Amino acid sequence: MTQINEKQETLDKRYLRMASIWAENSYCQRRKVGAIIVKNQMIISDGYNGTPAGFENVCEDSDGITKPYVLHAEANAITKVARSNNSSDNATLYVTASPCVECAKLIIQAGIKRVVFNELYRVTDGLDLLARAGVECVHIAETD
Repeated sequence: MTQINEKQETLDKRYLRMASIWAENSYCQRRKVGAIIVKNQMIISDGYNGTPAGFENVCEDSDGITKPYVLHAEANAITKVARSNNSSDNATLYVTASPCVECAKLIIQAGIKRVVFNELYRVTDGLDLLARAGVECVHIAETD
């Protein structure tokens, strides 16, 4: 993880708060995750975890297990920017929980160079892959 200057840390905390607010849009019961992609201090995409477009907004089955087709917040933000005229090349992804390995692969392929997150997820293989690819990862714990 990387040390950052005070001005950048202030911006990072603000964008993370925005990602947290965006997570409130999720219909998932077990965990609500939000993500925003920022480039040149402009939000170019956003996402939260949920079902694909056109599916019912139910993320868990009757046993409380997340359905296999639920998209992660990062995947939603990356696919949303892919459908726009924006480029995520050299952008920063702000996400409320550290990325899984599947989202890490998408982050690398999307050209995102920096990931800032709040919650350190129990499985760190996504962060390990991002570090291997040279993506800067910054953990800023929530301080409510």
